[in-house]
Amino acid sequence: MSLPRRPRVLLADDHLVVAQALQSLLSPEFDLVDVVADGRALVEAAVRLRPDVIVADVSMPQLNGIEALVQLRQGGDRVPVVFLTMHRDATFARRALDAGASGFVLKHSASTELITAIRAALEGKTYLTPQLAGEVLGAMMQGPGSDGDPVARLTPRQREILQLVAEGRSTKQIASHLAISARTVEFHKYQLMETLELHSTAELVHFAIKHGLVEL
Repeated sequence: MSLPRRPRVLLADDHLVVAQALQSLLSPEFDLVDVVADGRALVEAAVRLRPDVIVADVSMPQLNGIEALVQLRQGGDRVPVVFLTMHRDATFARRALDAGASGFVLKHSASTELITAIRAALEGKTYLTPQLAGEVLGAMMQGPGSDGDPVARLTPRQREILQLVAEGRSTKQIASHLAISARTVEFHKYQLMETLELHSTAELVHFAIKHGLVEL
């Protein structure tokens, strides 16, 4: 009699030591199909490998985990995604859940909560770390935008370009990276400044760091 197939997990984290620790944690129960280090690689691997569940960091280069999830959902991919992050701010959990995440776990609780969150995700349930649950659910009951998160006012493309700007990429590099014209990039930057009431690239970078779109 053949053994039941183990769930296939795609792991996305740009910190090698963390990724190695997570592999050890997951290996007794799950098959790890790949480890990627940025959001664009996450989207590509998810489409190519069709994992049963994704475990992803929020802060990653090129495209953060939440925006990678947004792109997957826009492409029709319903794979469950569990976020594992250092961010204790409930705003990040709210963003993740609004994007369609199945779980949100803090990294320091991974050893006790991550497996539970993955199992819940595979059953079609949502797991939210108890440390943030009360605050997040309270904000969600008050309605969209009640937490005052200015990032929620931006379109996915604007958030994508904002992250690349904050990572120090030039207009030409961003245009090449996203396969759009330099003029389109500049138009999005102008709209970003208008929406956020900012006046320079430096202020955009400061905003992106303050609101967790990039790490220092």
